[in-house]
Amino acid sequence: MELQQLRYVLAVAEERNFTRAAARCHVVQSALSHQIKSLERELGVQLFARTSRRVELTDAGAAFVPAARATLDAAERAIAEAAVASGEIRGSLTIGTIPTVTAIELAAILADFHEAHPAVRIQLRGGSSDAFITSVREGELDIAVLGLPEAIVPARVATRVLARERLVAVLGTNHRFAARRRLRLADLADETFVDFPAGGSGRAQSDLAFEAAGVSRHVAFETMGIELMLDLVEQGLGIALLAPAVVPAERELVTVAVTDGPTRIEYLAWSDFNPSPAALAFLEILKHHLGD
Repeated sequence: MELQQLRYVLAVAEERNFTRAAARCHVVQSALSHQIKSLERELGVQLFARTSRRVELTDAGAAFVPAARATLDAAERAIAEAAVASGEIRGSLTIGTIPTVTAIELAAILADFHEAHPAVRIQLRGGSSDAFITSVREGELDIAVLGLPEAIVPARVATRVLARERLVAVLGTNHRFAARRRLRLADLADETFVDFPAGGSGRAQSDLAFEAAGVSRHVAFETMGIELMLDLVEQGLGIALLAPAVVPAERELVTVAVTDGPTRIEYLAWSDFNPSPAALAFLEILKHHLGD
């Protein structure tokens, strides 16, 4: 069994399509199909049920994929560790990032990282802070940028506080409170809100603050997209509570301080048990950007 065969299996399992999997692996489809069939003969099981239009994992394939992924990750980690011994950082760096990263210039940091360590494959994943914490613990992410309410501290991961900021009310320019210098949550009780989906840490920041203030509110629009959120506010369909830095100056929007509003803490998180060489190298680049 070869590592390349495992890569092909995982690509097909994730893409559910041989053509897309071959393109992702930078190989012709016939070669990818041949390698998977060869592996199936070696294992004595069929990993995929396929027709000309459809590809699905068989029960055997579904059982095989998690172990294949773990084997491939372990092999790549071993290769990376061996390269470190010779002075080179290799392998992959997978970073989870929330939509509201404000404390660091992630693109600039990644550019410097890539220049310093060109052999490392960089991958970015979007998602929620809660899911990212679990992924870092389980070794699925090397690094994650988190945005959490003040009351929630990430557990069983190493962290660095990047920023601590109070959210502001984001209003359309014609809103009745647009001329105010500051507000309280009670002033916003009758407003319609645009916010992140319920149950996530992005939403929890505001939910916990309103609960502590004894104020109820109505969230009519839920979205993970900051641009859509700002569009809805700009059209007068609702208001939002967001970090000031995510509101572009050129938008037809107003930000107003909320004296008892939610506080958001932005963290960088990584494994507290066995960080990868690439993760440690990223942390060194980050320290340079932050002036440490």
